[in-house]
Amino acid sequence: MAKKGSKTPRPPIGDPNDPESLYNYMQRFLRWQAEKNYSPKTIENREVYLRYFIQWCDERGLIKPPDITKPIIERYQRYLFMYRKIRDGEPLSTRSQHVRVVPIRAWFKWLAQQNYILYNPASDIEMLRLERRLPKHILTIDESEKIINQPNINNPLGIRDRAILETLYSTGIRRMELVNIKLFDIDTDRGTLMVRQGKGKKDRMIPIGDRALSWIAKYQNEVRPELTMPDDEGVLFLTNLSEAFTPNRLTQMVREYVDAADIGKRGSCHLFRHTMATLMLENGADVRFIQAMLGHVSLETTQIYTQVSIRKLKDIHTATHPAKLERTKNTVDQDEVDGEALLSALAAEEVEEHADSDD
Repeated sequence: MAKKGSKTPRPPIGDPNDPESLYNYMQRFLRWQAEKNYSPKTIENREVYLRYFIQWCDERGLIKPPDITKPIIERYQRYLFMYRKIRDGEPLSTRSQHVRVVPIRAWFKWLAQQNYILYNPASDIEMLRLERRLPKHILTIDESEKIINQPNINNPLGIRDRAILETLYSTGIRRMELVNIKLFDIDTDRGTLMVRQGKGKKDRMIPIGDRALSWIAKYQNEVRPELTMPDDEGVLFLTNLSEAFTPNRLTQMVREYVDAADIGKRGSCHLFRHTMATLMLENGADVRFIQAMLGHVSLETTQIYTQVSIRKLKDIHTATHPAKLERTKNTVDQDEVDGEALLSALAAEEVEEHADSDD
């Protein structure tokens, strides 16, 4: 019987008996990535998308790396563009098309570097431009509090769930980062949380609020001792089966509380990440501090929140636009407008100008 949590090996595709087949070169590429310390999730995702490509090639009699040319890859891109999902007949999103081609480009770059092929047919392919999408939903403070108050704190697991929601709201960490929190990662005296092996296998230390710390302490003192087993590995948040959460189980739990709050918005763990960043920005936090909190490598990724941070921009509009019902003086403090809100507006404009410069 397979161990709980272990993955069943995927069946071979193409011609697994031919050492020169696309399938076997894919296996070598995946092993190389593991040797170079790529994250297991990255390797898993690349295998999924490379399998799609190899299956498509096999159906067309393309079985070895030298069979793949630039026109072949471009033809596969057109196939992805024309593809319609069996479930609902909808096309693949631009992002879905993009992520299916990225592993192919990395794979053939590796094949050329290892001298398995004479040239890289994917080196000059034109990638799809990705849309700069804003978060679909951002919670207000009242909406956030309504969700956080959903767990029944008279129930031990409700106390645990409240501690989880408070942690997500306070820190904006990713769901996998929350799943991996260990007991020793929380420093109550300093008010910090150590995020270990976050995205890109990077550690970072971030602040965590007093309210979240108090709920974590309540959970640790009153609930967690009842959930632990003799082989406790020190994971902070445990399920009722005394195991660490899986990402999907955590998503399901948070989504149920969001739905129960009946605020007309959908989402899960990432909803709190977007909300934390936007509310901090609206309250005057520098975008570079938010970048550090979120663990973004590029400031450009963080600047998306300057476009959804609308409150101060609304203040400017109310204070300065002539088309209004009543004209009052000093609607807002002009120094604050100049010093804070206008910077937020200019940051949003800078993002738009940068996007236009790519044309």
